Amino acid sequence: MYSKPPMPKVYVAADHAGFDLKRALVERAREAGYEAFDLGPHTLDPEDDYPDYILPLARRVATEQGSRGIVLGGSGQGEAMAANRIPGARAALFYGGPLDVVRLAREHNNANILSIGARFVGAAEADEAVCIFLTTPFSGESAEGARHARRLAKF
Repeated sequence: MYSKPPMPKVYVAADHAGFDLKRALVERAREAGYEAFDLGPHTLDPEDDYPDYILPLARRVATEQGSRGIVLGGSGQGEAMAANRIPGARAALFYGGPLDVVRLAREHNNANILSIGARFVGAAEADEAVCIFLTTPFSGESAEGARHARRLAKF
């Protein structure tokens, strides 16, 4: 019998706008059996700056092969921009709508960070997006996925 591949480590960080949703997503990931780490903030501070939390997360994900990151902010835009400044981090943005966007970010782009706009995505939709993000493999190993891997190699 083949063994199931290990679940990735999941790092989660946010700013004040994503604080409550972050806490809920960390707990749900742990309940699902993931090794989930809350990288902050650990107390609500309306004056915090998202790069203080997002950049360390992106560095960890970029250097720990197979790990994944979830970042949250008001729109998720700035968080994705910050994460994508780190070589090896590939953050995809989700602020609601068709969940196929999340699946394709994993399958086609091997996204290792999901940025969620907490002011646009409710808890149930965020749960569903994170589940898709954590369980969808990159297609790069398949014949069809070879073109996706080729494109990523051009980064």
